Amino acid sequence: MKLVFATHNKNKYIEVKTMLPKHIELLSLDDIGCNEEIEETADTIEGNAILKANYVRDNYKLDCFADDTGLEVKSLNNEPGIYSARYAGDSHNSEANIKKLLKNLEGKEDRSARFKTAIALTLNRSEIMFLGICEGEITKELRGESGFGYDPIFQPKGFDKTFAEMTLTQKSKIGHRGKAMRQLIDYLSK
Repeated sequence: MKLVFATHNKNKYIEVKTMLPKHIELLSLDDIGCNEEIEETADTIEGNAILKANYVRDNYKLDCFADDTGLEVKSLNNEPGIYSARYAGDSHNSEANIKKLLKNLEGKEDRSARFKTAIALTLNRSEIMFLGICEGEITKELRGESGFGYDPIFQPKGFDKTFAEMTLTQKSKIGHRGKAMRQLIDYLSK
């Protein structure tokens, strides 16, 4: 089976590829020659995932899945949410995003947060949605060298390490993307 993962993000591509069964050939947007940035104009994480998957299906006639992930911080009215990747501006700069988030949390007692991933699958003209959520909290300082995005400041509930202090395997077992991916893999295995 050949599937497109609608991403240009090499870190996400590698994380997802390691989870998929070997019988699924995974292609990225780069692999299919889709060099444009697919606009995320929906007002929900689920809506943005659907937009990206449908774009590939409609323009490249390939089965596809797309994800959208947001970090929702309770005391910031669930910011950054759908703006997680561009919280500090359109440059998608993780360091700037983290800096802005930590600044906005100064003086706030409640640091609870959750990562939410929505995966939209378009397969044989059908659309299926999978959701993964990981509850946790935002640390006061960056910890760890692994991962990407907000991983150095997100500590999952029940753990004493941030995502950036975990191996990719550990993160995939408990993380939002891993939870949504396992649902997708179970569906594709039927």
